[in-house]
Amino acid sequence: MTFFTDLEASLKEAVAIEQGTQQAGRCTRYDMADVKAIRKQLDVSQADFAAALGTSVDTIKSWESRRRNPTGLAARVLAAIQEDHDLYYQLARQ
Repeated sequence: MTFFTDLEASLKEAVAIEQGTQQAGRCTRYDMADVKAIRKQLDVSQADFAAALGTSVDTIKSWESRRRNPTGLAARVLAAIQEDHDLYYQLARQ
């Protein structure tokens, strides 16, 4: 019953955090990358940027127009590219 006990404790902790009676033990946040600004700094087309990231041009367009936000691994990769443009060129060579 360890799994159930751990799950129950996690749910109680989540409720307490949501109610404001407990602080979260850990919180990881990433700033939303300005995809258009990154791409412009790199001086590449939407098609080239999409190919390097392994996604579609439509996805790049929706990120740039802020209709959708990159999440998960895409958000992390964009943050890394924002910090180090050489990472983009490494991905583009693949």
